[in-house]
Amino acid sequence: MLDIIQSDFFQRALLGGILIGLTAPLIGIFLVLRRLSMIGDTLSHVTIAGVALGFLIEVYPLAAGLVFAVVASFAIEKLRKAYKSYAELSIAIIMSGGIALASLFFTLGMGYNTDVMSYLFGSIYTLDTMDLYMVGGVTLVVVVVVGLLFKEFFLLSFEEDAASVSGLPVKMMNMLITVLTALVVSTAIKIVGALLVSALLTIPVAISLLLAKSFRSSIVLSVIISEIAVIMGLILAGVFNLAPGATIVLLLIALLTVTLVGKKGLAT
Repeated sequence: MLDIIQSDFFQRALLGGILIGLTAPLIGIFLVLRRLSMIGDTLSHVTIAGVALGFLIEVYPLAAGLVFAVVASFAIEKLRKAYKSYAELSIAIIMSGGIALASLFFTLGMGYNTDVMSYLFGSIYTLDTMDLYMVGGVTLVVVVVVGLLFKEFFLLSFEEDAASVSGLPVKMMNMLITVLTALVVSTAIKIVGALLVSALLTIPVAISLLLAKSFRSSIVLSVIISEIAVIMGLILAGVFNLAPGATIVLLLIALLTVTLVGKKGLAT
């Protein structure tokens, strides 16, 4: 076990996991409160399309995925405004487009399908220095923006109409949250995989909402829960040769189950 923890690849994986463990619930709590939990799945599928194109045209795949995710975030907000009474349509439409593009690029580049598959299920042990710089950059942006606009995001998440009446630029704020989500999702897919990234955005928040007594404490608690799952998941995966992304998510589900059972027990 000590040999694994001291290895360079594991330390890079741990650093990348800790950074995403911070940003995912930090932005995820605003998504959950705005009933946009599924946006993570949508953006992850679009990111995979960008990654596939990156391999096809031989550019840095994670950067191509990030560009696709950001463009998709703008499209989601445009469609949300066009279908105000059916806002979830925007998520369904963009997800469909992302899956279609990913399938097309898969077909055009059969030789790199194995590489792209690692982004579907996560390949945290293959993080390199460039990946860490990108994850670190996104983490810095998310922490700074949320820190500066915390009150505005709080009001927007609980009462969008009140935020608009108070003079907040609601359209810009909505767009900003969606773009930040795109940044987090596009950098997280190599860590937990596109098929699991939504879990890291939502499950720590789901647990914290059951336990916390205030909004601020729910944010802190969700980050703590996320980091515990990431660190323990990576250690267990390294020691027992398990899939890291899946181990992290299953730990989160186990924590959620224990919390639900505990709450039910206390209520009876």
